[in-house]
Amino acid sequence: MTARIGFIYAHPDDETFLSACIIRQYSDQGQSPVLLLATRGEAGKLGTERATNKAELAAIREQEMTEAACILGISAVEYLGWPDGQLGLIPFEELVEGVISFIQRHELNVLFTFPEDGGNGHPDHVAISKAVTAAVLSGKCTTVEKLYFTASATLYSAGHEPAIKVDTEAGWETKAAALCAHASQRAAIAKYFGDLDQFPEERRNESFVLGWHEGVMWPTEKNASQKKE
Repeated sequence: MTARIGFIYAHPDDETFLSACIIRQYSDQGQSPVLLLATRGEAGKLGTERATNKAELAAIREQEMTEAACILGISAVEYLGWPDGQLGLIPFEELVEGVISFIQRHELNVLFTFPEDGGNGHPDHVAISKAVTAAVLSGKCTTVEKLYFTASATLYSAGHEPAIKVDTEAGWETKAAALCAHASQRAAIAKYFGDLDQFPEERRNESFVLGWHEGVMWPTEKNASQKKE
């Protein structure tokens, strides 16, 4: 049976930075991965040649996200529409309910999101990670079987190892194309990945820790599958 896969992040381009290759792999396998973004990324670097205000940037980033989704094979992109940079300030219950609604609507079996610390401490990343975890633990998302967190230094230091590790070298052309689609964020992309014409060895892997599996938080290697669905 084909698993229904969902990726839940804060901003357009998070999906490509963290999980472009695994998304494309799922799509190539005949699955239809879906994406939920909490914001439209209007607080990102403006780039005066592309946008003169936040509303204009939000529209541009939605267009860029549509292009990236086509490249990666994402079947649906949805937005909660919360203000970029302010997820930690909105009512947490409302953020969680938005996540629950998305999961229920798509009857998702497997979820991917940020680790609890957001991976880099970004408040929006932290907020959406906590909201996804709360949604899964709420008992309202009965179709969910597994929740994966992007591997981070904090998770490694706590003794957690990736259950999924994707070598991105073979899929770098696709990932680079999706990154290029997010053109308004090229400065941040260049800072993280360097010249997209060259494979960044230090960014080789997309890695994910299994944080929840059928009612068990932080399942051990003994009772958790180490194979990708």
